Amino acid sequence: MKALRHILTVAAAALPLSLGISACHSIDEWDNNFYGNFDALWTILDEHYCFFDSKDIDWNEVGARYRAGINPQWDDAAFFAHCAAMLDELKDGHTNLVSWFDISYYRKWWSDYPQNFDLRLIQEHYLDFDYHSGNGIIYKLLTERNVGYMRYASFASMPSHDFIDQMMLSMKDSDGLIIDVRDNGGGDISNVERLVSHFIDETTLAGYICHKTGPGHNDFSEPYAIEFEPVEKHVRWFKPVIVLTNRSTFSAANNFVSVMKYLPQVAIIGDTTGGGSGMPFSSELPSGWAVRFSASPVYDCKMKLTEHGVAPTPGGEIDLDPEAALNGIDTILEFAIEVLNRLAEEQKPDKQKSPTLLLAKQQKNIGTEI
Repeated sequence: MKALRHILTVAAAALPLSLGISACHSIDEWDNNFYGNFDALWTILDEHYCFFDSKDIDWNEVGARYRAGINPQWDDAAFFAHCAAMLDELKDGHTNLVSWFDISYYRKWWSDYPQNFDLRLIQEHYLDFDYHSGNGIIYKLLTERNVGYMRYASFASMPSHDFIDQMMLSMKDSDGLIIDVRDNGGGDISNVERLVSHFIDETTLAGYICHKTGPGHNDFSEPYAIEFEPVEKHVRWFKPVIVLTNRSTFSAANNFVSVMKYLPQVAIIGDTTGGGSGMPFSSELPSGWAVRFSASPVYDCKMKLTEHGVAPTPGGEIDLDPEAALNGIDTILEFAIEVLNRLAEEQKPDKQKSPTLLLAKQQKNIGTEI
């Protein structure tokens, strides 16, 4: 991995809000009118949202400003839009207001950046519309380039260990594996552990999580360590791995990148991920509208908050060139392929240091090298 990192290096953060309420009141005590629903919404976030300090947000000032702007003559849609605008001040893709007629969603965490991904481009010019698929994954050995490629579209899909085994075995003689999680908006975080378990050979610190312990903005528990275990009796991959990212790599996918980044055989290429490291929590307003928001901050193994995204490996920052894309070239994917090919070429004289694919024998919980 030192060689891989070397190649990448050279290649290229008031006014008090007077709501006239007590923080200990339950939601049921709010009046079901615009002011009651607003006060309930503001207080739920005030007591449970987890990123006020890290985002330098003065929630009292925000609340006072938006409460003063309420017009009792509005209809529900106008009031909804006003509350949604207040939630947008959090700049959080995990924070949504949900009514029967609309769902608010903060999009600027990705919309203000280049997309850096075109699935059709890859399917047509790299996979030739001929690839294996299942469990939210498409994959193929790019024979002419001698590199394995897999795209994981959503962590909402759960690939079986046997499926991952089959995929890895089909690529075992390649120079390395590319995992494309661009435009992966997240899903089930347990699927992160499932996939990562095929790339580790010992108990691995994946990060930390804290939980709110009180209504204060800094009332958090001590960090709890999150550890992943290597998969047993299945394929584990220790050849070089490159993970491709863009700003639409979010939530569970963001967590996946934050874990993979610190594995010795892995490098990250593309753009900084979209973040979304807060574990979401939901509550309800008197109107019946729901609010979802980040309640528990998640950190990487170095106790770095990843809410604002995970940066590529130094030297791995690259955008998709629109002009090259018109000619069938994904410049991010091309860069990853070139890095893996160059790394394999540099390692040829020293077979002792070549990364290996470990197969766990079915009858024993140990690995064998091939």
